[in-house]
Amino acid sequence: MTIPRGSAQSPKYQRLAADLRRRIAAGEWRGDTALPVETELEQHYGVARNTVRLAVDVLVNEGRLVRLQGKGTYLKDHPVLDHRAYAPPLVPGQRDCLAGPSEVYTKEARAAGRQLTADFEMLIVRAREDIAERLGLRPGEAVVVRRQLRLIDREPYSIEESHYRAGLAAGTPLMEPDAVPGGDEQVLAALGRTEVGGVDHLVSRMPGPEESAWFQGGPGVPLLVQTRVTYDSRGPVRVIETRYSADRCRLVYGLGELGGRPLEQQTPAE
Repeated sequence: MTIPRGSAQSPKYQRLAADLRRRIAAGEWRGDTALPVETELEQHYGVARNTVRLAVDVLVNEGRLVRLQGKGTYLKDHPVLDHRAYAPPLVPGQRDCLAGPSEVYTKEARAAGRQLTADFEMLIVRAREDIAERLGLRPGEAVVVRRQLRLIDREPYSIEESHYRAGLAAGTPLMEPDAVPGGDEQVLAALGRTEVGGVDHLVSRMPGPEESAWFQGGPGVPLLVQTRVTYDSRGPVRVIETRYSADRCRLVYGLGELGGRPLEQQTPAE
């Protein structure tokens, strides 16, 4: 077999990587099955060993493959978990994920037969310019950050940071480095700051060194960053920035009336 012809400008190893990517997507190999060894791929495609190595390197960097010393090259099996970022309640009286986002993550993991755990931290930092602007603060003003490091089956899944005005969080359980019973939303409601709406900003970017080390992903795997600004009738309440490894999470948004959707089309949290 020869490598499929692509752009005349594409190096041979990139075209080989593209064909291997196609075969992976088609299900030719599974997570518990090793890919053919380099000599087999050389013969199959009629290319030099260095071309094979460079092509495999591309897919390793993308987080699609992993080399196991002495065992071979395997698919890096990251089951993708759907997260319902927002959808209207399906039945009257049901809480939406704006009212209880932490319980949504827990339900989704349970429905997928996976275990969700989280480590909490509380920090007082100077607000980044974008965070300050969204909270109506001056850049560099102090904010309280509540950070959750979420893991699914002990594998890094997301980093969530909720940013609060220091004056709002002062003297409340939001200053504690632990989960709040009932969620931060319950504390906000007790303060008269019940969140009633939110705006999401979604971007994709490459991780920094610390993020790469924590997510343990391939150097070519981007992050999906969801920044949610929540509001009540008085203005912005908090900024929640959540970073996901793009190969492990799919954000799901529902619009309009969803009560008539068949059950098999509903996301696990619903």
